[in-house]
Parts: sequence; C-alpha cells; structure tokens
Amino acid sequence: MPIRHVLATALATCLLAGAASADDDRPTWGWVEKATIEPWGVEVKAKLDSGALTSSMQAEHIEEFERDGEDWVRFEVEVEDEATGEVVARQFERKVYRRLILTGAGGKDRRPAVMMTICMGDTRYQEQFSLEDRDDMNYPVLLGRRTIQSLGYLDVTKTFLHDPDCDDDSPLRRHEDKEYDEDIGI
Repeated sequence: MPIRHVLATALATCLLAGAASADDDRPTWGWVEKATIEPWGVEVKAKLDSGALTSSMQAEHIEEFERDGEDWVRFEVEVEDEATGEVVARQFERKVYRRLILTGAGGKDRRPAVMMTICMGDTRYQEQFSLEDRDDMNYPVLLGRRTIQSLGYLDVTKTFLHDPDCDDDSPLRRHEDKEYDEDIGI
C-alpha cells in the first residue's frame, strides 16, 4: 500500500475521532477523585481503576442474612472523612445484587456486591460495589470500568479534577438505566 494511502487513512481516522469526541460533553476525571458516599455525605478518595471491571468499597464486619426470602448483607464502612479529617463509621444493610468470585494467588474469594450511591462532581451515580476490607489499601473506594463508563473519560496523568457537590436535586444516574459498552469487558 502506498505511503500516501496510509497517511490518508490515518488522517481520516484522526478527523473522525476528533469529530466524535467534539460532540461528547462527558467530563474528564483524574485517576484519583473525591466522592461522597450517599446519603451519608462522607467524603472519600476514590481511585478510578481501568484495570478493574467492578467497583469496590471498604467494608468490615460483613454479615450475610436473609430478609423476605432474599439475600441481604449488613456491613460497616469505616473511613476517613476527607472534608474533616475524622475517622467515621456507619452500618449499612443492602440487598445482595450479585456475588463475585475472584481468583488470585491466594485462591478463590467470594464477595457480595451491593448497590450504593456515590456523588461525583454534581451528579449522583447508583453503582454496584463489591464489599471488601480495604484497610490496607490507599483508597477506600475503587471505581472500575462499569462506573468509569458512566462518568466520562479518565486522564491518568491528573488527580482531583472535580469536587463532589450533590444535594437532593442533583441528577441521579440509575444503574438499571445504563447501557454497557461491550468493549469494557462484561
């Protein structure tokens, strides 16, 4: 193939990609952002991790139980509130959305995933989070590709591009309203 055909194809691809992104008004996020866990309102650091599919949240004292014939889980979230510097804790009860089986060097690990709402920027996002003790991790909340797809774009060279600023009137992007891009690995 002559070099000018290669260059013409490359130029056309760049122009089309630029035109598509010019119409897309979704925000760009840094690889670490501040978020609030709703409706609690506690501010935490969240790592946006394109290597993870499912988001996860710091949880301790995870206790599964049955309510009205359905699987539920009770857990405690203990985190440092980034707004005040205080360590705060709250117990939650949520219906089990699904169960994850993770395989690693230590064997298989089963975790419940629940629906939780977080505030990023001025929008609330209802997302699925696997529950795990993240005490030894730097970030109590990890946002995987399923969540990142809803947020917008990820710039791995930046941090803290947006502050959480949600109230009862803030838009809510519900999990069940999402359409996943098949390329994110679902």
